[in-house]
Amino acid sequence: MEQTRMQSLQPDPAARYRNVLEALWRIIRTEGLWRPMRGLNVTATGAGPAHALYFACYEKLKKTLSDVIHPGGNSHIANGAAGCVATLLHDAAMNPAEVVKQRMQMYNSPYHRVTDCVRAVWQNEGAGAFYRSYTTQLTMNVPFQAIHFMTYEFLQEHFNPQRRYNPSSHVLSGACAGAVAAAATTPLDVCKTLLNTQESLALNSNITGHITGMASAFRTVYQVGGVTAYFRGVQARVIYQIPSTAIAWSVYEFFKYLITKRQEEWRAGK
Repeated sequence: MEQTRMQSLQPDPAARYRNVLEALWRIIRTEGLWRPMRGLNVTATGAGPAHALYFACYEKLKKTLSDVIHPGGNSHIANGAAGCVATLLHDAAMNPAEVVKQRMQMYNSPYHRVTDCVRAVWQNEGAGAFYRSYTTQLTMNVPFQAIHFMTYEFLQEHFNPQRRYNPSSHVLSGACAGAVAAAATTPLDVCKTLLNTQESLALNSNITGHITGMASAFRTVYQVGGVTAYFRGVQARVIYQIPSTAIAWSVYEFFKYLITKRQEEWRAGK
């Protein structure tokens, strides 16, 4: 929530924050303890199938492309390409959830329930509103995931060269990879937030109609806040991604290790 609020181009005076901690403290103090958790349920609903598609596609393509590009070895090109393709499936599942979550997290949001938000968006803007930011989401997430996967695999070569199950190396590599990728792609995330929320004050800044497409979002961000507006919320974005990617990689590597071990035991017992 703090990231969404801090990326707002022309926030309400009551929703202007200097840093993440101030944002969190003021949201809890003025809007209630559970306000920062609004939209969590819809994110959790979309995250399960999205991540299943994500990692399954990544593993399959990484192995296939590595065998072609660098047989018997690890290829950073294969890792990046596999991550990019996996992102197409992941974002197709997550984009509608992101739209609902961000609209519920905006200051003075009229939506208190997920169903209310979904119904209002569908009736007022049509089904296409749930995918209005999809191309921008891909434009952001394709480079994000390319940097993310390549950095993770690069760090694993240094921290865990034997490629064994090593929880500490997975957490550290995942956290660093997420931080680097998040910082590099913040301008695109700001544009995605604008497309998802269709922020009313930004729309009133000599701009008519809905903002559609990445080019329109980039122009609007610059018109409203200049170059610095592209990096609004970078601190919150990095802070969010560090534990997010660390947890995702550690959980993924744990279940990968567990499943592989059981498969080996089953084969040995045949």
